[in-house]
Amino acid sequence: MRVAPWVMVMAAVAMALPFGWGLGVFLAYMLAGSSFGQLPAATVPLAIVASLVFALWPSPSPSTRLTVMVAGTVLFFLFARLFA
Repeated sequence: MRVAPWVMVMAAVAMALPFGWGLGVFLAYMLAGSSFGQLPAATVPLAIVASLVFALWPSPSPSTRLTVMVAGTVLFFLFARLFA
C-alpha cells in the first residue's frame, strides 16, 4: 500500500514543531552551555521556521523529509533524557 506524498508532507510539517523545538534548544545548549538562560527565546523560533521550510522544501522526497524529522525528534528526546 502506497501512502500519498501529500500525507507524508503533512506529517513532516506536523513533526516540524517538536523537531524545531529540539533543534533550537540544542543550538542554545551548544552556543552557551548548560546555563543558556534566555537564549532559546531566539534560537527556538528560528529553528522551527527552518524545520518548516525543510518540511515543505520540494527537493528531497517526502519520505526523506519525514524520516529526518522523526529521527531528529527521537534523537533530541534521547539526548535530553541522557543529559537532563
